[in-house]
Amino acid sequence: MAAVMAAGMVAPLAMALATTVRPGLFSEPERENGKAAWLLGLSFISEGAIPFAAADPWRVIVSSVAGSAVTGALAMQFGTTLRAPHGGIWVLPLIGNFLLFLVALAIGVLITTALVVALKSGDRSRQQVDAAATV
Repeated sequence: MAAVMAAGMVAPLAMALATTVRPGLFSEPERENGKAAWLLGLSFISEGAIPFAAADPWRVIVSSVAGSAVTGALAMQFGTTLRAPHGGIWVLPLIGNFLLFLVALAIGVLITTALVVALKSGDRSRQQVDAAATV
């Protein structure tokens, strides 16, 4: 259960982080959704990533799958456990090896963020969003 929850938290947290570190790659509505994605991701509400996946499915889904897979694998390798089926950081006391759970989560979020930023940065049509954000 810990691997499932950690992997499910990756996408919204990564989109929130990506909109924070590279706001020019995202439209204004996406940047606003990024603000809400922080709380949604921390609460294991993966729907926080849906607006991003709907707007740019290939880049967001590929990035999210990669980061979530690494997070789930690490959470299992670290032997993390969870006695609640949902809750995000709000059930942290119920997570066995919670520090390693957080390490696995952070690694997956960083991977997904790096991938989505790299993929969006290489897209020439995204430069228009960049230019509009700086005006």
